[in-house]
Amino acid sequence: LQHHPEKIKKDETWHLARYVCASMVMAPATQITKDDNDTRLEWVFGYGSLMWNPGFPHVERRAATLPGFHRAFCIYSQHYRGTPERPGLVLGLDRGGECRGVAFRIAPSDWDGVIIYLDERELIGYAYQPSRLTITFDNGATAIAHTYTADRAHPHFAGDLTVADSAKLIIRAEGIAGTNRDYAVNVIQELESRAYLDVHLHELLERVRQNASFGPEPS
Repeated sequence: LQHHPEKIKKDETWHLARYVCASMVMAPATQITKDDNDTRLEWVFGYGSLMWNPGFPHVERRAATLPGFHRAFCIYSQHYRGTPERPGLVLGLDRGGECRGVAFRIAPSDWDGVIIYLDERELIGYAYQPSRLTITFDNGATAIAHTYTADRAHPHFAGDLTVADSAKLIIRAEGIAGTNRDYAVNVIQELESRAYLDVHLHELLERVRQNASFGPEPS
């Protein structure tokens, strides 16, 4: 689950979200409810800055691996870290490979409020879709977790960009929250400082650093 630095809420936001939960109506496209037979859905999987800044109550956190998906700068940002003319890129979960992350166990009494909070944070303006996927803990146990994956049918899905093309977009883009370069560098460095090492992301980091001195291209 990607938590964009420009969209980080303070703790008060969670309490406000809990207060208004009962009066909020979720659109069918974003609504996920528990199945009658699914009494064990209690985990949320985070793969980006959600891992170190979840912003919601949880009773346990554990390292976990999500097979079949990987971290990638695969989502266009046309507001916070870019513009429609010069879109930036933000982190998403795309198909292929595997992703090491953190799973948060949510108390049943908090589950609905957490999902509303996360939907509001993740689904507005970005090409993410809520998904339920099997994660594996380090002891070999598995669980179904709620997370957000890249919606490949969304117009803001960037697709399989090369490292060079991704770096070019990131270096040029700037939105209301600041430069895309700062966002990308900060996120990748934070991941690596916590031993989440993705070779393709490190290559992107080095490419952005090498070209950062050139700055945005003139209009």
